[in-house]
Amino acid sequence: MPYRAPVEEYQFLFEHVVGLPKVTETDRFAEATPDMTAAILTEAGRMCEDVLAPLQRAGDLHPAHLENGVVRTSPGYAEGYKAIAEGGWVSISASPEHGGMGLPMTVTTAVNEMMSAACLSLQLNPLMTQGQIEALDHHGSDAIKALYLPKLVSGEWAGTMNLTEPQAGSDVGALRSRAEPNGDGSYAITGQKIYISWGDNDFTENVCHLVLARLPDSAPGTKGISLFLVPKIIPNADGTLGARNSLHVVSLEHKMGLHGSPTAVMQYDGATGWLVGEPQGGMRAMFTMMNNARLGVGGQGIGAAEGAYQHALAYALERKQGRSPVADGTGTILDHADVRRMLLTMKADIFAARAIALSCAVAIDMQTAGQDPAWGARAALLTPIAKAFGTATGVAVAEMGVQVHGGMGFIEETGAAQYYRDVRVTAIYEGTNGIQAMDLVARKMMDRGAAAFALLDEIDTTAKAAQSALTDLAAPVADAARTLRETVQWLVAQDDLNDRFAGAEPFLRGFARVLGGHFHLTAALAEGGNGAHTKLARFYITRMLPEHIGLFAHARTGAADLYTLSADELSQ
Repeated sequence: MPYRAPVEEYQFLFEHVVGLPKVTETDRFAEATPDMTAAILTEAGRMCEDVLAPLQRAGDLHPAHLENGVVRTSPGYAEGYKAIAEGGWVSISASPEHGGMGLPMTVTTAVNEMMSAACLSLQLNPLMTQGQIEALDHHGSDAIKALYLPKLVSGEWAGTMNLTEPQAGSDVGALRSRAEPNGDGSYAITGQKIYISWGDNDFTENVCHLVLARLPDSAPGTKGISLFLVPKIIPNADGTLGARNSLHVVSLEHKMGLHGSPTAVMQYDGATGWLVGEPQGGMRAMFTMMNNARLGVGGQGIGAAEGAYQHALAYALERKQGRSPVADGTGTILDHADVRRMLLTMKADIFAARAIALSCAVAIDMQTAGQDPAWGARAALLTPIAKAFGTATGVAVAEMGVQVHGGMGFIEETGAAQYYRDVRVTAIYEGTNGIQAMDLVARKMMDRGAAAFALLDEIDTTAKAAQSALTDLAAPVADAARTLRETVQWLVAQDDLNDRFAGAEPFLRGFARVLGGHFHLTAALAEGGNGAHTKLARFYITRMLPEHIGLFAHARTGAADLYTLSADELSQ
């Protein structure tokens, strides 16, 4: 499917909306100049357009499959992965000490999104490896880092994360996989894991699994879980490959979408593994990888939305159907008001979700660069919003893309439905969007709303700056921020967490709506209130931002009415 990388849009966002210059002013990221960033985005965009995009349909039509215990990947995926690895796109933000580029996470986020738009199934592979690189860099022993990181950074080896078991999904503490000491510093890992994205492939030399398991006599629940690095092939001390480990792929899941990405059931039968982090500190170590992945998955949703939008726009520009009263129109369905409404909604929400994700990445970069600790709180606050809103946008935009195609959207040959089928799981994996919302109203509000209020202060500042030049846009954003502030105050005053949880999902969506208004307004200011971004901002702020009123009313309702119907009454 044709795809055009929106390189200029990323550059505009970097320079004028999300504040990348603050990052590049730090000593840590001083080398990430605008010229370097532009060159990287351009080269990555070319790779996505020329190499990855042609693989989108191939993965769907010719899924990965298991053949005599070996995973066979979709046609062209080996060559596509080679382009990713050799281009250094696996390790943009990895430490130069191990061969990475050492560039900001903001740049990685943009490149990952482009790869997701071009071929989501294949992009999931390097995303998993990126998370493992970060987890090992933070929690691995010096020996593990020296042996594994150069191979993961180069893309010669791939990484996965193994959390879920048949009886332990979101309740990770219910897992049963066990780890027995071997007496030589290694452990024997036994158990079964499910839903393992890219659990195996036929194009990397090795696949390294991060596996959660229990040591003997460990504490119950999540507190007793440890993390282990379990390679498919045990490496020798010099990094060459040694013996095959005692693990295998039992089966591959038959999925709604992402057919090119093998989702494996993994069996470990006394497989040799090494402890990562402290004993019974597995969740802390794994969350390093999961938080990385949550931002990345948000980017997957945005990327899929961009792909679906471009696909729908191309169809609308060529499809002739009916007549519209618009003078000097295109003569295609693009002239119809409802088609315009859908396309503008798609474009406006992609901008909002993209800006939220990149702002989260900027906060991570500022934290990494050792700046004010408040940046860490900002990153923590924005992570669940970036993940949930990014993926919800992907699902909604892909669904609208099918609608723009009309009856042809329901026909698989057009490719419109694939975007929806592929992106749907992003709202589920790496913590469902409901879990992200619960995290936002509970753990992320343990500061009594301090991080949220600091962000709201910035929104107020932007609205005041736009008050004279863009009054019609600034006033609604300021009003929405005031309602969000009142809703945060209500939330932190609730001692019963269930009252927070009952409205958590609409609260997160409302928060994202307000952030979207802020970023659209910032973009309009940056171009002087006259240009394409201003026109899009006016559409978003006038037509979409008002949704926050109903969302925040829902968020402040509490939980009581959710339980008035009994189980029997629900079944009637």
